Amino acid sequence: MADVKKIATRDSYGATLVELGKIDKRIVVMDADLAGSTKSGMFGKEFPDRFFNCGIAESNMMGVAAGLATMGLIPFVSTFAMFAACRPYEQIRNSIGYPHLNVKICASHGGISVGADGASHQCCEDFALMRSIAGMLVLCPSDDIEARQMVKAVYKYDGPVYIRFARAATPVYHDENYKFEIGKGEIVSDGSDVAIIANGIVLPEVVKAAEILKADGISARVINMGTIKPLDIDLVVKAAQDCGKIITVEEHNTIGGLGEAVCSAVAENYPVPVKKIGINDAFGYSASAEELMQIFGLCADNISATAKEFVKR
Repeated sequence: MADVKKIATRDSYGATLVELGKIDKRIVVMDADLAGSTKSGMFGKEFPDRFFNCGIAESNMMGVAAGLATMGLIPFVSTFAMFAACRPYEQIRNSIGYPHLNVKICASHGGISVGADGASHQCCEDFALMRSIAGMLVLCPSDDIEARQMVKAVYKYDGPVYIRFARAATPVYHDENYKFEIGKGEIVSDGSDVAIIANGIVLPEVVKAAEILKADGISARVINMGTIKPLDIDLVVKAAQDCGKIITVEEHNTIGGLGEAVCSAVAENYPVPVKKIGINDAFGYSASAEELMQIFGLCADNISATAKEFVKR
């Protein structure tokens, strides 16, 4: 990795909002009483006249954001993933998605790494929900550099966006030469025996798993798929052709997320076996983020063991 320092992508989001706010007065930021946790409060401190705390009224917040977008403003809407994707789903679909408005929904605290807050706050369904809305762009960065570039990319993009940021700090492995592009994946390390496609907080564990596999004589191609929708189908198909088998790893339910997006692309273009690693149709529970990642198999040891068995099959 280019850099071993750790930064939470929610911090990257907050810092980039401030940077963008200095160059474009059309940017407004909204939060549902969680600005300290989502880091949107950084923008609020710098630009209080363009920051709106909508209170614990997320559905209303989405409607207000839609209204602001129709007036030519660029709303960035922030809260926890559970309250950004699940609670206001109908308002997002009908008020933002249907008219294809330029609203950026930026959720933090997604997946089981929320930890001790428990199942009520561990949103493992957000990718599936947002993927199902026509025209919705769905993204998840893996580190600080990618998160910053992702926020800048969606600022320039005209249309509805959903991004999931992490609560926990993760290793920064990109350098400043990295260029994120919407709809494009990234080959982190090359290999030919199996392709492992992942994003977000699990990617460092996938990189470690690839190193374990290499020591055992198995060559794994690691792909970072920061854009979940639209998926980089060309990169997926090339991985299927070159490796013959694909594993997906995600901090999300195995139903409806990155894994199923990859399965669909493979089935339609170049059928090969696919193994999905994620939250297997279950709810999480209260424990530390580290414990939950181990319990649900989102760790290097389980990923590498699963890959070994899969390759030999």
